[in-house]
Amino acid sequence: MNFSEIGRVIEALGKDRGIEKEIVVKAIEQAFLVTARKKYGIQGEYETRYNADEDEIEIYQYKNVVDEVRDPIVEINLDSAKNLDEDVEIGDQLGIRIENPNFTRVDVQTARQIIFQKVRDAEREILFSEYKDKVGELITGIARRYERGNIIVDLGKADAVLPRREVIPGEAFKTGDRIQAYLSDVTMTNRGPEIRLSRTSPMFLVKLFEIEVPEIQDGTIVIKSAAREPGQRAKIAVVSVDKDIDPVGACVGMKGSRVQNVVNELQGEKIDIVKWSDDLDTFARAALAPADIGNIMLDHEEKQLDVVVEEDQLSLAIGRRGQNVRLAAMLSGYKVNIISKSKLQEKIEKSVQNLLQIDGITDTRAQVLVQTGVTAIGDLSVMEPSQLMDLIEINEAEAKEILANTIKAIEGGLVSLQPDEEEELVSASATPQYVGILTDGDESSGDDADKFSDAERRLREELAAFKLK
Repeated sequence: MNFSEIGRVIEALGKDRGIEKEIVVKAIEQAFLVTARKKYGIQGEYETRYNADEDEIEIYQYKNVVDEVRDPIVEINLDSAKNLDEDVEIGDQLGIRIENPNFTRVDVQTARQIIFQKVRDAEREILFSEYKDKVGELITGIARRYERGNIIVDLGKADAVLPRREVIPGEAFKTGDRIQAYLSDVTMTNRGPEIRLSRTSPMFLVKLFEIEVPEIQDGTIVIKSAAREPGQRAKIAVVSVDKDIDPVGACVGMKGSRVQNVVNELQGEKIDIVKWSDDLDTFARAALAPADIGNIMLDHEEKQLDVVVEEDQLSLAIGRRGQNVRLAAMLSGYKVNIISKSKLQEKIEKSVQNLLQIDGITDTRAQVLVQTGVTAIGDLSVMEPSQLMDLIEINEAEAKEILANTIKAIEGGLVSLQPDEEEELVSASATPQYVGILTDGDESSGDDADKFSDAERRLREELAAFKLK
């Protein structure tokens, strides 16, 4: 059976759609295999081959050689088989070429549909593989239309989706506009690969800096982390592997040219460039800039930073609607709590007054207990005598007497278990819910405590006691 157009179809599909010849040939063979089964009986065994030399599809039907034929679709008698192959014997399986399959127009149409379905499937696989390898890169396309609020972006070979929530607040695109975005994900669906883009991801910010700053491209400067509130403000942390190169200055560029190009692409989003440090205390201070930070208590186990600032620095540290502290939390990967120094002192004084309700607790002893984390009578009531002895350096008899006085006062309802908390503390807390950590930097170890002075260590202990919320 000769199809003079098959070779031309194979070449055209390979050239126009970028599909390998072997894939098209296999699709054609499978299409005619399905057609042959439908025409000659599905219980039969068939094989199709493309003969490139003759430019034709060969169809073979395999039958078992038997003495007596019961099912002519799958069996052939020995005499008939000998006419085709002299060496055949009973029990052999003989492949018989169907010279004139007499396919109808419907049969050919079925084969054509199968071929194009197989080709479409191959196209989808090729596109999926191509764009899957580009995940994490910047990509540029043309806005074509809106679907349910999402922008369909023409990438040339395929369409991508820029979801409404991944568009920077305030920006709008018209049909035909050029769109640059971060390729965040590619998944295979029944309709083919779904390519998803983002302009709000911290990684979009990172990739823009990679384009603008040659030192990032060649690895001299590394972006360690990035955080964004799209359309409003962003922070990135950078470090240089060359001590002679200032990472912040390189990212800013001459007269701010490099960072300004990024700002323009992000619709005027303000960008703070922070110098990375392996010392978390130093890095946290830089991340909370422009506020002047007083003291910081690090809790690596809970991944938390408790920050004390002067009253006039509190609003600056927190930022507008908590923006500065949120970005600092995202950038560091730690929860950040902020409290003013005056409010902290008020809290300490209230805790001391609460403990002074117990007979045997002097002002000095109350101060020591607060510094070590015992901030209320409720905390004191659950202590063992040995613990109290160690904390305020008293003998066992005094410790037992104080604890007995505590229980007696509680049972008699003579004391309040917790300090008076009627006044709300001026504080802020932010948890890193969307952190763009790019590299696994060495976390500061718990040995950081040794770097603090005695005064700072006492303040750290005071902060730990209050477990700021």
